[in-house]
Amino acid sequence: MFSSLRSSAIRASTRGAVAQQERGFKVSVLGAAGGIGQPLSLLMKLNPRVTQLTCFDVAPITPGVAADLSHIATGAKTTGFTGDELKKALDGCDVVVIPAGVPRKPGMTRDDLFAINAGIVKNLVSGVAQACPKAMILVISNPVNSTVPIAAEVMKQAGVYDPRRLFGVTTLDVCRARTFVAEARGLDPLKTIVPVIGGHAGTTIVPLLSQTEPAVSGFSDAERDALTHRIMFGGDEVVKAKAGGGSATLSMAYTGAQFADRVMAGLAGESGVTECTFVSTDKIPGCEFFALPVTLGKEGVATIHDYGKVNAFEEKLIADMVPDLIAQAKKGVDWANANK
Repeated sequence: MFSSLRSSAIRASTRGAVAQQERGFKVSVLGAAGGIGQPLSLLMKLNPRVTQLTCFDVAPITPGVAADLSHIATGAKTTGFTGDELKKALDGCDVVVIPAGVPRKPGMTRDDLFAINAGIVKNLVSGVAQACPKAMILVISNPVNSTVPIAAEVMKQAGVYDPRRLFGVTTLDVCRARTFVAEARGLDPLKTIVPVIGGHAGTTIVPLLSQTEPAVSGFSDAERDALTHRIMFGGDEVVKAKAGGGSATLSMAYTGAQFADRVMAGLAGESGVTECTFVSTDKIPGCEFFALPVTLGKEGVATIHDYGKVNAFEEKLIADMVPDLIAQAKKGVDWANANK
């Protein structure tokens, strides 16, 4: 199930070149001038699956970002939009990636970002609902546990909601888990698989270390606890290290591009494309949204898988965080309904 989790966007590009011969994809990055948006747009420009790339941001430099990217020798035609040109950027898009929003600063939680980023996501997703309602929507803007439910409500209000086409990008949590476990055990991170489920904020991020491939044993309770905490709060590590200069941008761009590539692989008809992602599901009692292993296909979500057998430590982590995850989703739904 998790074999595709070990593939990077760059390694996947070989398969993508074949798929592109049959069909290329139009991708839009909303928030393309930001700290995540610029490197994410670069990686999309380099992806051979992408034949058209549009960059949108309220920042006036956005057309310049696109012009800069357009000089790179790949087949993706690149254009930039700003101001009131959102619908032009979105017209005919197959995949929309949304990293727009304010970054975290020291002392801020993802929840602190809610008031500002909620409005940004609402406006951008409203544009998607009008210009390309069948596009795959990949939400990076934090707090994902709340912004994805907001996106769902906006699409519902527009009468175009399809839960198969809406994703919260939690790939960075998976990438951190693979990296940190591999470092701890001297493994190749590209060949290390660690499913991560739940949400995308603090303790709602639950790495299933018991399901690591290749199998890893011998962690003491202290090592297990420290590793789990580091995966849950890896974003804080970056915010602190940047000393007020930003949050996780490069790693988020890399993993956002990686997930976008896997979504396009599913759209192209590749089989066995399975990634952990935050989606609408009824598999977890009380939770309308939950990050689980999802097989991707031509219509987006093809199959949502159970998280499988977990140990007592992981079972408690899941039980403890579910109320918070439910509350964070409800906060997004309530905000969307109060701000129609």
